[in-house]
Amino acid sequence: MITLKCVVDDNGDPTDALTPEALSFCQQHDVTSTTVSGIIANKEPAIYTAIQEGIERVNARATSNAQKIQKFVILEQDFSLGGGELGPTMKLRRPIVVKMYQEKINELYGGPRKSSRL
Repeated sequence: MITLKCVVDDNGDPTDALTPEALSFCQQHDVTSTTVSGIIANKEPAIYTAIQEGIERVNARATSNAQKIQKFVILEQDFSLGGGELGPTMKLRRPIVVKMYQEKINELYGGPRKSSRL
């Protein structure tokens, strides 16, 4: 799961607007969207290609297939304290993220997760 760099409001919550750095990157790649939702809705090829190229560079350094990124999805909103995805020390709260984005995770891996308990 990937989040795009977006502007935060006065409460520290992420907005839909991209940061100036992200907008500059978009302009360099002829992308006119100025919001995260616009990039997702338009499935901006230049952005998805840039992300895929970055993933390929990271995967080239992976020591095993288990360390490689196989699939990705861009999330509509950045992680935040207010959203519950980050704890007070700014660490990712994985169980909460998994619960919040279970549907997207299922889409990536082709359906609902089956229990492995005996």
